[in-house]
Amino acid sequence: MADPFQPEISATVQPRQEDVAFDLDKVLSSVVSLTSQVPLDAHSAATLGPERQGNGVLIRDDLVLTVGYLITEAETIWLIGNNGKATLAHAVGSDQATGFALVQALQPLDLPPIELGNSAALSVGERVIVAGHGGRNQAIKARVITKQEFAGYWEYVLDEAIFTAPAHPNWGGTAIIAGDGTLRGIGSLFVQEGPPGNAPVDGNMVIPIDLLKPILDDIMQYGSTKQPPRPWLGMSTMEADEKLVVASLSKGGPAQMADIRIGDFVIEIAGEQVDSLAGMFRRIWSLGSAGVEVPLTIYRDGALIGVNVQSGNRADRLKSPRLH
Repeated sequence: MADPFQPEISATVQPRQEDVAFDLDKVLSSVVSLTSQVPLDAHSAATLGPERQGNGVLIRDDLVLTVGYLITEAETIWLIGNNGKATLAHAVGSDQATGFALVQALQPLDLPPIELGNSAALSVGERVIVAGHGGRNQAIKARVITKQEFAGYWEYVLDEAIFTAPAHPNWGGTAIIAGDGTLRGIGSLFVQEGPPGNAPVDGNMVIPIDLLKPILDDIMQYGSTKQPPRPWLGMSTMEADEKLVVASLSKGGPAQMADIRIGDFVIEIAGEQVDSLAGMFRRIWSLGSAGVEVPLTIYRDGALIGVNVQSGNRADRLKSPRLH
């Protein structure tokens, strides 16, 4: 088969059936539209909004995989398939460490689930399809431009995320489909990233599907993994000029209660110097589970200050999913 994908990673091109060896329309029909409504007083409403729209991917028995921020604290979730069928759904559970979430359709979607593939087998430069709900019109040809660590200011780290380009315009919960028609990841973010030595391009950060496999049964049974929750500080931190600066604080969160302030520079965690987001978060998490005291050394107004933050469990701040 001739090379079906253009090597450029800036052009947006829809896939065609002749490009692939699998039934393109059948595989794309596993991607559904997901809309959620969140109470205005929910903890996440101020940052993520009370109404959220994205995608989900049917992986088995009317079970839909998506990205967590789309359904966090949702009281109503609607799914719509390419067949036009709409149904209410409820949140099964989520995993804050990976960012995955599962929702269950309350009526049969009458759609074929997609097969889970092996994200570790994806190589840089490999061609994939990034698909949102809507069939070929909402799918684009893309390439894996790099696989590397990702750290988010909201206390989130992936040891190896997948980065694809060009960017999908409705990236949240998209399916990343490999050349064999299997699901290799779920789209999470819009980013500007590039292969080593190249200028950044608009693309998407993708959560690798391999991270789901060890935790899938736990989420289905318990609503989360059985791992102890990580300590949460409620402190958004940014890297700036090789320094770590506090950019925002969760109202009433552990860091704010300990008098951490916006503009503080984080120098050490428990006596160990930190100079990257990923390193800071891993050092915090190494101290124990949620509730552990986290000693910080910060720089403020020309002086080093020691502050002990009594960490919390992020999940305790969130409203429980509403069951229909």
